[in-house]
Amino acid sequence: MLQIVTGDPRPIARQITDGIKRQIAGGGLAPGDALPSVRGLAQQLGINPNTVAKAYAELTAEGWLLARSGLGLFVAEQRQRLSDAERERRFGEAVDRFVSDVIGLDYAQQTILDRVAAELSHYANKKTA
Repeated sequence: MLQIVTGDPRPIARQITDGIKRQIAGGGLAPGDALPSVRGLAQQLGINPNTVAKAYAELTAEGWLLARSGLGLFVAEQRQRLSDAERERRFGEAVDRFVSDVIGLDYAQQTILDRVAAELSHYANKKTA
């Protein structure tokens, strides 16, 4: 379901949240789908269960996941999870980080835009917030 990359500068919990969000946005996980238990995913990834619990808690707080008492975690129905102002703030931060990361790679602007468009095309039929 997910892969953890040891050379990735993002913390492991962030890799988990990003990976699950990407799977939901891409349709790999649909509303109502069950997620592995904290211990199950931790064992699968070979990481500390507290790290998985932290990622799951963040995803639940943001409305990506729904906890059903005694049953586990499930993908929540799609809805706007953040206020417009928060969405804009996070979008701005993400764009700034992206530009900072790629500016030194010396690619032509059109190459960068084409690559981003290709990546986003995987999510063209899905609306996420």
